[in-house]
Amino acid sequence: MGAEKPSSGEERGKDAEAARRQGGAAGDKGKGKAGRDSRDREPDPHKCCGCRFPLLVALAQLLLAITITVLAFIMMTLSSSLLTRDTPYWVGIIMCVAALLGLYIFCVTYEIDEQTVRQFIVKLVYFLLCTLGLILSVSAVAFAGDHLNQMSGFSCHMEPDHCACTQDPEDEIARAFLYRDVSDCEVVTGTVRLFLLLQVVLNLVLALVCLLGCYLMWKHRYQVFFAGLHFHPFKSPTQKPQKV
Repeated sequence: MGAEKPSSGEERGKDAEAARRQGGAAGDKGKGKAGRDSRDREPDPHKCCGCRFPLLVALAQLLLAITITVLAFIMMTLSSSLLTRDTPYWVGIIMCVAALLGLYIFCVTYEIDEQTVRQFIVKLVYFLLCTLGLILSVSAVAFAGDHLNQMSGFSCHMEPDHCACTQDPEDEIARAFLYRDVSDCEVVTGTVRLFLLLQVVLNLVLALVCLLGCYLMWKHRYQVFFAGLHFHPFKSPTQKPQKV
């Protein structure tokens, strides 16, 4: 006698059971994917608005820019003969704009991958302003440092309306530096020299902060660099190459 064929009811029951198993597996995969997506969307609990490192960079830029600008305008009141390159308020004003833009980026919404054109434009402008601030800060350091180096050998004497300084008092054709609107030469050799030293230090620190800001913006946008594959000739040929 031949084997009995299963009834149509049993076949339908087996098909329904298989369908339920497949549906359960698909549901588990969907739940796992949804869970991963929800975890990816959750903000990092270790990053608060005041503790984020890029935010600290923008705050440091703002503080340094305000200090540099205030010192520059104070130097302009000490003597009207100081050149614009010796009073780098132009660095402070530009970096104030950059710092305010950075605070807008990091305080409102900061996302590594830009979701809108506006976010991309704002981050690009901030990156360019940080680059410009780096160049201007280095230029201010060079100008103030050169003036400070010249003042190290000054020999000054007071005249009726200005303070005249020369590097070599015995040289009759030596270049004379005139500082008008000063009460005495002590203002030049003391206060102005101190302010130039402060400008060198502050602009140097600002240049480093701007460099750090450019690096952070670049790193947050391009966190992974694909440099090719590692090739290991002495390893097993079945082992897959490693991405770096």
